[in-house]
Amino acid sequence: MVAGVVTALVGFTSSFAVVLTGLRAVGASPEQAASGLLALCVTQAVGMVWLARRFRMPITLAWSTPGAALLAGSGAVAGGWPAAVGAFVAVGVAVVLTGLWPRLGRFIASIPVPLAQAMLAGVLLPLCLEPVTALRVSPVAVAPVIVVWLVLQRFSTRWAVPAAFATAAVVISIDLASGNATVDRTALVPRLDLTVPQWSWQALVGIALPLYVVTMASQNIPGTAVMASFGYRVPWRAAMAVTGIGTVVGAPAGGHAINLAAISAALAAGPTAHPDPRRRWVAAFTAGLSYLVLAVTSAALSALVVAAPPGVVETVAGLALLATLAGALVSALSDESDRLPAVLTFLVAASGVAFVGIGSAFWALAAGLVIRLLLRAEPRRVRSGG
Repeated sequence: MVAGVVTALVGFTSSFAVVLTGLRAVGASPEQAASGLLALCVTQAVGMVWLARRFRMPITLAWSTPGAALLAGSGAVAGGWPAAVGAFVAVGVAVVLTGLWPRLGRFIASIPVPLAQAMLAGVLLPLCLEPVTALRVSPVAVAPVIVVWLVLQRFSTRWAVPAAFATAAVVISIDLASGNATVDRTALVPRLDLTVPQWSWQALVGIALPLYVVTMASQNIPGTAVMASFGYRVPWRAAMAVTGIGTVVGAPAGGHAINLAAISAALAAGPTAHPDPRRRWVAAFTAGLSYLVLAVTSAALSALVVAAPPGVVETVAGLALLATLAGALVSALSDESDRLPAVLTFLVAASGVAFVGIGSAFWALAAGLVIRLLLRAEPRRVRSGG
């Protein structure tokens, strides 16, 4: 049970700032972003409780942190926030289809890992640069956050980002006490802000497709591998149905995507949770219940983020994504034969360029695939004349 509580606390505090940043970037108001965080907490909590109880496995779920980072780099699309919500619904439907139609899963798995990871790394780069630029703009507010994060990296990596957020909360509280900012008390009460989904081809191509690829390649597929390393075979069809339906249900309230946990999965599935593998499902069950408790705090934390001094929340989000960026870069450059296409994919994604209303993530993956195809094409043999 303690392992489950720790899993929820680490998963929530280490990345909720990224989620709020991503939702705001694609057009959500502060209230809609807070609603999205609430929806993500509830849908993944219900999914975890059901999967853990049904299959007696420590199956943990999470929101798509790489997907939220992708949203932060995508920006607003044609159709605004309703179109983004429509893209979230499309992602959920695609995840359900992936569980029902194995060929679709094999297609996603066939996308070269270096290119998918290079696209993710390019999307993450601007966010990971935020601590550097914020330190120049607001050194007094940002420096304590970075220092605490560095100290915890030395002694307890798992708690480095939560400690950085706790430091940021202290900084924000001091700023509020000094009268530099105010918090609307009505915004402290959690509530759902529903939006009718709309669909635009720019949102489907520029948000839904990259978000689906990143969620599958960076979360669901690695999540099954992590569970397998501890001796568990994830029920693929049921897991995709639960996360896909949860995404569809949470989308009108602002939830972008839920999926199998990857990194944090080890906290509940490892021997530190319980010596007996047959008892570790209790950790995932408890993590689900803990997320229901954390859902109550989502509105207050969102209001705290809105009141933060410039650069503080961006610093926490950037620090939270550094490990993900490092892993994506290593994976992108690991295969020498794909290194050039991966580098070009990374550069296009990092550029933030948008064309015909479609963000850089799609164009990065498309460019990488085209370059890879051209470089691997067999040269035509020239016939000699007789």
